[in-house]
Amino acid sequence: MSKGDYKDEVVVRKRMTIVLLGLFLLLFVLIFRLFYIMMVKGDYLSYKAKEQWTSEVKLSAKRGRILDRNGNELAVSANVYRIDLDLNAIRQNNNKNNITMEELAGKLSEATSMERDTVFKILTKTLPSGEPMGSANLVRRIEKSEADKVSALNIKGVMVSPDTKRYYPNNNFLSHVLGSTNVDGEGLTGVELTYNKYLSGVPGMRITELDRNSGELPNVISEYTDPIPGKDVYLTIDEKIQYFAEKAAEQAMSDNKAKAVSIIVMDPKSGEVYALVNKPDFNPNNPREGAENSDELQKMWRNRAVNDTYEPGSIFKVITSTAALEEGIINDGTTFTCPGSIKIGNRTIHCWNRNGHGTQKFPDIIKNSCNVGFVELGKMLGAEKLNKHIDEFGFGKPTGIDLPGEAKGIVKKTESISEIDLATIAFGQTNTVTPIQFLAGFNAVANNGVWIKPHVMKEIKSEDDSDITKYDDYDSKRVASEENTTLLRQYLERVVTEGSGKKTFIDGYHIAGKTGTAQKVNPQNGSYEAGKYVASFVGMAPSNDPKITVFVSVDEPSAGTYYASEVAVPVAKQVFNDIFNYLEFKSDASAEDVAKSLLNDVMVPEVRGMSKDKAIAALKNSKLEVEVQGNGGNINDMNPKPGYIAKEGGKIILYTEGAANYNKEVMVPELIGMTKEKATQVLNSLGLKASFEGEGLVSGQSVEAKTVVARGNIINITLSINGGD
Repeated sequence: MSKGDYKDEVVVRKRMTIVLLGLFLLLFVLIFRLFYIMMVKGDYLSYKAKEQWTSEVKLSAKRGRILDRNGNELAVSANVYRIDLDLNAIRQNNNKNNITMEELAGKLSEATSMERDTVFKILTKTLPSGEPMGSANLVRRIEKSEADKVSALNIKGVMVSPDTKRYYPNNNFLSHVLGSTNVDGEGLTGVELTYNKYLSGVPGMRITELDRNSGELPNVISEYTDPIPGKDVYLTIDEKIQYFAEKAAEQAMSDNKAKAVSIIVMDPKSGEVYALVNKPDFNPNNPREGAENSDELQKMWRNRAVNDTYEPGSIFKVITSTAALEEGIINDGTTFTCPGSIKIGNRTIHCWNRNGHGTQKFPDIIKNSCNVGFVELGKMLGAEKLNKHIDEFGFGKPTGIDLPGEAKGIVKKTESISEIDLATIAFGQTNTVTPIQFLAGFNAVANNGVWIKPHVMKEIKSEDDSDITKYDDYDSKRVASEENTTLLRQYLERVVTEGSGKKTFIDGYHIAGKTGTAQKVNPQNGSYEAGKYVASFVGMAPSNDPKITVFVSVDEPSAGTYYASEVAVPVAKQVFNDIFNYLEFKSDASAEDVAKSLLNDVMVPEVRGMSKDKAIAALKNSKLEVEVQGNGGNINDMNPKPGYIAKEGGKIILYTEGAANYNKEVMVPELIGMTKEKATQVLNSLGLKASFEGEGLVSGQSVEAKTVVARGNIINITLSINGGD
């Protein structure tokens, strides 16, 4: 090979090497790019492609109801409508028919009563990248009249579908427990927030494939998923007892010119809350009304019985007394001397009776609510033992009630308790509690020494009752002995019959309770504020085996007196008296009598025309007792009539022969507050017909409840969004 040929071959090889390196580099870049597109950007590009060839619209699920323990509706979702926009289809339709977005905005604006500019902005929405959006919601929760106007426009891509709107039939009633929802129907406060995942249900979806011009492909079936309705939440609340508490709280606010009032009614055996009210309150149908800024709004929404703490005052002497009995340091004969004040260190603590109570036995210092006696009792216990029992009763930590934002209160650490702290803690100062926290502790005394978690949820049911979840998180624990709590209840009954709670006394009824008047602390400087007090009363009935406990607090009464005996006790008496009448307590009521009075209400079903066996089974299924008269095989008549509201365990008499009104008469039920669908269902089950006027919930009925009418009668029903207000 000549020198020249060799040089040429070297050059060729170099060039081939460079070309191969270039090809390998290019291949590497291509492989890297493919990896990047497929692995790194794959999901995003797949999403973008799917967005281009499909139109997706989310369909809201109907929110579950909130009902009281007897099935009375407290929060419902009434039927309204929503307008959704398939913007891809709308743009195609506009191009095809030479319509501008401005013209379309005008038509939709007129039909929905929305501002034209607002509609136009929604129609021309874009993604952050600047690309036009594929879908949007125009408006939600509109009435049928507006929805019909939009449907009449017959515009491709403008979809009218059912929606729900949250209604609270009783307006402000139970507002702090129920809470409220936001514009999307999600819970913001109260039960609506705590049980939002159950109430919300599962949204549905409509997905349609599109062609290159964003039009729906022919012969392609749209994918449609039905929304799953939310579950119904049944509360422990009794609507009637809640009404008594609401009425009493309103009256207490007015009579005492108070800043606020809270009332709680509970079953100490189960931890069920029968009523919980705070005044002032708010209307969850318009939850922002009355608040000018977010601070005012949060203050208005606060459930003070659960979220706020205060120094309880003398009602805390119940806990100190229990601790002393449990430690065995006192008995009925232990004596205390009260000269009217006592000096602890360099501070003089006065009894409310400045003249003193003289020499008293242990039951008397409770009856007289003697501060000096309890200072001595605190010294006998000591900080460590007193704090041990305070902790066992659940103070200084949340109770775990199923309502949001619960405060835990403040309990001073044992090592930080001074001599003066020990004295004041013993009679209800220094430490702080929430009303629900204190009542949970007081319930333990009523429940023979067993503490149980307070709660407002009784059970959760699916729409068809196929899935039922009952409350079972009781977290019960023994905090005191049955012997000592039984003894203490006897002492507390003397407070009502002889002491500061005398104005709670109702002749013939056994009530045990304790009053407390606590001076408020200035949060700015930590000192007690002159003239500002919280008057409290806590009581139980019947005292031998309590089935009801009542807590009342009146914040800053300013009508001339602030003592709990004058301010809170009359309120508690009113609540107790109403409950006794409602539950038909006898003056010598046994625990069994009281338990029966708390049974749920049941509507008597229609069983006339059924065979005897089927009728008996239907009534037994409704938890009713049956008496059959006659020897026939079929039921001809019954008493009470179908539609009558009876208590569980109530007796229904069935007649099998000779009734002149066989299968002809029924009793009209109470329909106020029901939805249109529920009222229709109830009337149909009784053989009655309905004629409706208006939209929303039942606010009036042409035939009063409990009226006996012939089957087939038409009941004229008025509907309104406020459900009878």
